[in-house]
This record gives sequence, structure tokens and C-alpha cells, in this order.
Amino acid sequence: MTQVTLTEDATGKIGNEGVADIPLSHNERVLSGMLGKTVFLACVFFTVLHLYALNIAPIETWTFRIIHVAGGLAIGFAITAAMSLDRSDGASKVTRREWLALIPAMLALGYATFCMLYAWFLREAHGAAPASWIMVHFSWSLSAAAAIALVGSWVWRSSSRSINWADLILIVVSTLVAAYLMLVLGRWRMSAGMPMANQADMMVAAVGVALIMELTRRVAGLALIIITSVFLVYSFAGPFLPGMLEHRGYSASRFFTYLYTDNGVLGPTTAVSSTYIILFITFAAFLQASRVGDYFVNFAFAVAGRARGGPAKVAVFASGLMGMINGTSAGNVVATGSMTIPLMKKVGYHPRSAGGIEAAASTGGQIVPPIMGAGAFIMAEVTGIPYTDIAIAALIPAALYFLSIFLMVDLEARRDGMQGLPREQLPVFGKLIKQVYLFLPIIILITTLFMGYSVIRAGTLAMLSAAVVSWFTPHWMGPKALLNALSLGARMAIPLIAVCACAGIIVGVISLTGIGARFASMLLGIADASHLLALFFAMCISILLGMGMPTTAAYAVAASVVAPGLQEIGISPLVSHFFVFYYAVLSAITPPVALAGYAAAAISGTDPLKTAVTSFKFGLSAFIVPFMFFYSPALLMDGTGLEILRVAITAGVGIYLLAAAVQGWFLNGRVNPAQRAMLLAAALLMIAGGWMTDLLGVGIGVLVFTWQITSMKCKLKAPA
Repeated sequence: MTQVTLTEDATGKIGNEGVADIPLSHNERVLSGMLGKTVFLACVFFTVLHLYALNIAPIETWTFRIIHVAGGLAIGFAITAAMSLDRSDGASKVTRREWLALIPAMLALGYATFCMLYAWFLREAHGAAPASWIMVHFSWSLSAAAAIALVGSWVWRSSSRSINWADLILIVVSTLVAAYLMLVLGRWRMSAGMPMANQADMMVAAVGVALIMELTRRVAGLALIIITSVFLVYSFAGPFLPGMLEHRGYSASRFFTYLYTDNGVLGPTTAVSSTYIILFITFAAFLQASRVGDYFVNFAFAVAGRARGGPAKVAVFASGLMGMINGTSAGNVVATGSMTIPLMKKVGYHPRSAGGIEAAASTGGQIVPPIMGAGAFIMAEVTGIPYTDIAIAALIPAALYFLSIFLMVDLEARRDGMQGLPREQLPVFGKLIKQVYLFLPIIILITTLFMGYSVIRAGTLAMLSAAVVSWFTPHWMGPKALLNALSLGARMAIPLIAVCACAGIIVGVISLTGIGARFASMLLGIADASHLLALFFAMCISILLGMGMPTTAAYAVAASVVAPGLQEIGISPLVSHFFVFYYAVLSAITPPVALAGYAAAAISGTDPLKTAVTSFKFGLSAFIVPFMFFYSPALLMDGTGLEILRVAITAGVGIYLLAAAVQGWFLNGRVNPAQRAMLLAAALLMIAGGWMTDLLGVGIGVLVFTWQITSMKCKLKAPA
């Protein structure tokens, strides 16, 4: 995987290389030789196994999800270290102190492996259940090996070009946890989460939870781990808490085994990551290998590069296209921002504005149908609403979001007198239009979905079409390129697999303790006073729960806590979940923890918090759009054609008035503070959705325009 690079060819034209490539993270290993080939083949096998199970021969549901999580953990521990890696280091040697930890860890792991192999032998050869002592010995030795390896991975640094002993042990432990669960799966379904769960079950489940949290920490940072830890503590501290937070408490055996059921780790979040996410991440890897992702960005440059503030408008289009596929706002910023941010600075945008525009646009990619950063699939899984209905409902809100950013960008360019890039520096539109067939993978995806194909089949056909269209370009995908794409798909999916499993832990706690139902009753009480106040409270909770988390995990948690409360106060499931989903996505640009804003700041070289605030400003309209769902459900295609058209037009006008108020530029001139306040009021009235408020908003907008024209005429008539 390589960093995105900005290049100019011999004629000075701007182009890109690897716009969809993912840069190495601070703790990601670069493995070579036999070890690198082994991990490469493991990644290929992991992806192929999923594609085979999804399209040809399905695997039993629980078994498939257990294998999915275990494979993700094993590959994750192979390619990431516990701490930042020094790229200049050579092979590291095992010190004497490390041997004191390594020897007992290996002995414990060896005994745990022996116990598991013996248990499987007894079942397969003699059809007998293993004796209880085997499972007890296995659980204790497994726990000891995992504990020593976890601590060892934090204490002793790993080489960037090899897998240290601690992570090798964690890889085997991940496999043994899965082997145990599949061995006792019939009993596990009946006893997990129940009082009859035994100590061995509890210890194995606790080890699995610890491994998930450790890999999540490595790939997604501490934010999600802190939130998960709070929920875990709450599970045991509940009996001592006051009011609505109180619950009766649970034994460790019941609690940890419950987390490893389809109510927790193996529940909806892992269901989505093991099907839709792995499929569409592999699709994104195929787009990268075939260079179709590069074509998207070049096409955007050819179309919008010469317009006022051209690179910023390119960022809006390109980030929307790439962001809907890759499932993470910060990752999209890194992928496209490395190209667009320097060019925005080149045409006159302040570095902070350049970073803010890219962060807001990349975040918006998560709400663009048909993929919506995998959020649409989780919503369909949780609500039972058909996926196609969700994709159609998302059209107008996504259009309003990107219209807002486009207008903000355009008005800032007008206000500051910016220009676009010279034609000679841009890709030639005539050449690119001849390669318009490179859009076929996206077109095939959308077409097959609305023809009634399943999401799995549509995604697979789109992925294969990406390989086929590459045969008409210089970047022909042969066997080696196909294997590289399959391997890259697994590597790209690991962070999302980890965060989905970790989000499953939170969902399990919410389900077991009933805190979601208590929150719903509290929201119902607030709604008795004011629906608007209840929605505002729900917005704050959704943003707070989503801060620092990838889109999929943020939505999964917020949907478990907030959405049921909104449904309790009479809001439809579709509106409730869209409301929660939007604010979970927007947490990526909400200070003080705005991951997309921070990623953009690193590229633009500006203050992270100020860049986050700027990205919040550019995405401001999106914070109002979810309230429009409540007042005007027609925005989600819930109404007659005339109602949908009227609401879309008036909301679009309202978005323009809001952008004008924020940027201080209306039509063809600057506006004073009083006029900005009037424009803001007009925007809010237009957004409310009623006939009277729409007319009043238009009237205020006309009044500001008249005032502006009168002021300009007075200035022209005044003597020099």
C-alpha cells in the first residue's frame, strides 16, 4: 500500500497515482520474504472464503461469523503492532527479560493447543464430548497465554518487518477461541448468556472480548475502547448506580458468554461486516487495482477544475464518489485529500479552509447511496426495511448535503476572488470521455440493485466488472493483480471488522442491561414537553456516542441507544434511523473529537482543532437536514410526487440562504451582519417545510436582495 501522490506529466498536466491507495498506519508492518507471502496468502484465502460462502456455498450462520471474527483477529495481529513502529529498525532480538515471559507463554499455549486438539479428536473419532477437565485446563492455559502475550506486546517493541512472539501467540489464541466455540456450538447456543454457563465458557469468551478490544485499539485508536470500557464497567457497577442507570447486575459467566452470542459480538454488526462490508471493501480494492478510482478523480478535475475554486469543487465530487465505498471518513480524507488539499491551497484557499472542505466532503461520502459507507446495510439489517427503500430515501438528503458544501465553496471563492486551475494543467476531458466505460462498475451496481438482484449478487457482479473494464486500459488486471486486490481487500477490511465486533460488545451490553429501553422512556418524558427538545437531546447523544468512531460502529451504537427512543415518541423507524445515522456520520467533523478534521489538518499543515471547526462550518447544513426529516418526511421519498418536489426545492433554496449567511456573500455582493441574520432566519424558515414558513422565508430573502441592490445603487451614485 502506498501513499497518494500528486504528479505532473511532461506537459504540466495534473494527474494522480493511486488515489485509492491506503497509506501505512503508524503501527502497520511491512512483511517480506516467506513471512510476507504467508500473510499475503492468508489474506487472499480470507477474502476468497467469504466470496465463496456468500455466492456459492453458504456456511452455517454462527460458524461463519465466528470464522469471520477469528480470521480478522489473526490477520490483524499479523499486520499491526501494539505500538508505533520505527521503520529504520532491523530485526529485533529477544532479550533475556523477554524469554522470562516467552517461555511460560509458549508452554501455556502449547498445552491449550494440545487440549483443543485432543477434544476435537475425541469428538471426531469417538463421537464423545470431551471431559470437563479438558475444557477447564484449556481455558486456564489459554487465558494465561493471552494475558502474557497482551502485556508482552505492550512492553516490548516489535520490528516493522517481522511478527514478534507476542503477536504470534495472539494469532494462535484467536484461532483457539474460534475452535472452542465451534466445538461446543450446539451447547453454546443454549447456555451462553444463561445462568448455566460454566467457568470455562466465561474465560474463553472473556479472552475473545479482550482480543477484539486490543485489535480495535490498534486499528481505530482509544476512543471506541474508552466507550466500550465504560459500558463494560457499567455492566458490573449497575447495582450501585442511582435512578435509571441501576440494574440488578450479572455474574461474569453469564455476562461474557452473552457478549459472544448473536445479541453481541456475533450479532447485527458482525453480520454486516461478514457480508456487505467485506464484499464492498473488496469491490473498492478492485476499483483501486483497476485504477477506476483514479479515473473518478481525474474526471472530476476535468469537469470542475476550471471553475471558481476548482480543486475544492473537485474535492466535493471525488470525495463523494470514493467516500460512499470505503466506509471511513478519515480514510477518505487521506485518500483524496492528499491530492485536493495542496491544489486548493494553490488557487488561494486558506490551508484551514482547504482541510475543512475536504473533511466535510469526505464525511458526506458516507451518506451517498447506494453504498453509504456500509451504513445502509446495517440500517437494513437492524430495521428490516428493504435496502432499496433505504437507498432511495437517501437520495435527496445526500443531494442537499453536497449542494450545501458546493455552495459554501462557490461563495467563498466569489468572496475572495479565487480562480480555477488553468486548462493546460488539467486532464483533457475529450480523452476521459472516451473512457467513460470505467463508470460501468458503479452503473452495474446501481442497475442490478434496482433490477431486484440481492445486494451480495449485485456487489459481486460490480466487483467482477471492475476487473473486466481494466482489460481495456493500460492497468490490465491479470492473475497477479487479482490476487493483490483480494489480499488488499482483506487488509482494508480488518479495521472495520474489528470496530464492528467491538461495537457488538456495546450492543450486547445495551441489550442485556436494558439501558436502551430506559433511555427511550426518558426521551418519551422529554417529548411530552417538546418534540424539538427530544430531537435535540437525541442529536447530542448520537454525536457524543459517535465521536472518534468509524461510521459503522458509530451508527450501530447510536441505533441501539437512541433510535428506539425516537420510535417510542411516535417517529417512524425510517426517519428515526436516518436521524441517528446522519449524526453518527457527522460526529467525524464535530469538535472536539473530529477524526476527519484531524486527518485533513495533518495534510494541510494546520491546527487540528481549528480545522475541525472549519469542517463543522462547511458541513453545517447537514446538522439541520435530519430535523427536516421529522418536519418533512417527503425528503425521504415518503409522500406524493408533488410533495417531494416542493419540499426538495424549498429545502434547496433554504440551503442556499444558509450558505450565504455563513459565508457573508449573497448573490453578487457582500452582506452586513444584519443581512446575514435575516438570511439565517429565512433559511431556518425555509427548512421548516410548511407553506407559510416557506413563503415567509422567500419574502425575507427578497427583502435582503432588495436591500442589497438599493445599497449598491447608492454607492454607485455617491461622489468619489
